[in-house]
Amino acid sequence: MNNNDVFKKLRVALQLRDDQIIEILNLVNFRVSKGELGNVFRNEEHPNFMECGDQLLRNFLNGLVIYLRGTKEDPKQPMEVLNQIKTSKIPLKEVYQKEGGTTNSKKEGPKKPFTPKKPFGPGKPAAKKQKPESPIERFTFNSGKNKK
Repeated sequence: MNNNDVFKKLRVALQLRDDQIIEILNLVNFRVSKGELGNVFRNEEHPNFMECGDQLLRNFLNGLVIYLRGTKEDPKQPMEVLNQIKTSKIPLKEVYQKEGGTTNSKKEGPKKPFTPKKPFGPGKPAAKKQKPESPIERFTFNSGKNKK
């Protein structure tokens, strides 16, 4: 039994969707796309099949522990969490946030665009912008005949 089989059996036993698995992996700050996850669950003969590595399975199991048991500061009852997810149709992310947990440990604020503090190069002022050349002026006609 390989990692793919274990992952598939856990997915079926816990009745998890792909987006829920991605959210569980986000609890331990492990990023994986939905396409990569789909490739893990494919048949072994499929050309896009991807073998589930130890790191992916390990991070999923660690995220599953946090998801079901909670943290030391905010413990949970695993069966209550599973029943709440099965009976409700709301996304896992919202259920987890309602119970006091957070999905990301990093605080994300508004992002500012990059602005350089100095002009580019050592002591050189920025080059003046020139009017772009029209593409028609650069085009040369070639009738297919070789010039001699």
